[in-house]
Amino acid sequence: MRLAIERGLDNVLVEDIAEAAGVSARTFNNYFASKYEAICALQQDRAVRIGEALRARPDGEPLWESVTQAVLSQFGPAPDDAGPTGQPLKEWLAGVRLVVTTPALVGEYLKVHGLTQYHLAAAIAERLGTSTDTDMFPRIMAGAVSAAMQAAMERWLHSDPPVPLAPLMRQSLRQLADGMREVLPPSPDNADSG
Repeated sequence: MRLAIERGLDNVLVEDIAEAAGVSARTFNNYFASKYEAICALQQDRAVRIGEALRARPDGEPLWESVTQAVLSQFGPAPDDAGPTGQPLKEWLAGVRLVVTTPALVGEYLKVHGLTQYHLAAAIAERLGTSTDTDMFPRIMAGAVSAAMQAAMERWLHSDPPVPLAPLMRQSLRQLADGMREVLPPSPDNADSG
């Protein structure tokens, strides 16, 4: 990502990424099918870690709290004024926007988005003691959470002035939960009979 932002995506070769990582191009090709896949690797790793974090949450914790904490564990506090490479955050975000809106990368990001849902759904199913093969709810919930994460990422990428991502992620998940409570009818068990 750093190289793509610094040089422009079209000006970065597999050999450049391999050199920056201290490996051969052959080694790079053992792990990634393309430079686009390598650029999206961080998001793919994050998807796996969210599933692992959910599995590690306390057994008695309510599902929504566990999911929220698992997601937030991967979007921890970051400096408000600097990107991961130390350049000013505003410049970093402008570069990331250019990279992630490039048609060649959009497909990779969609693939990672799908993987996020897959890993989260599997972890939700395990937590509920069910299976994604027989129960649709884990996939439905994972899809909703994944959409909330994407909304927060998009807001973050387009914020001016730049804002930290973690609070946006928390706000997005809270809006999802609050919005669902608002639009769903009361449970028959709790509804007034009068």
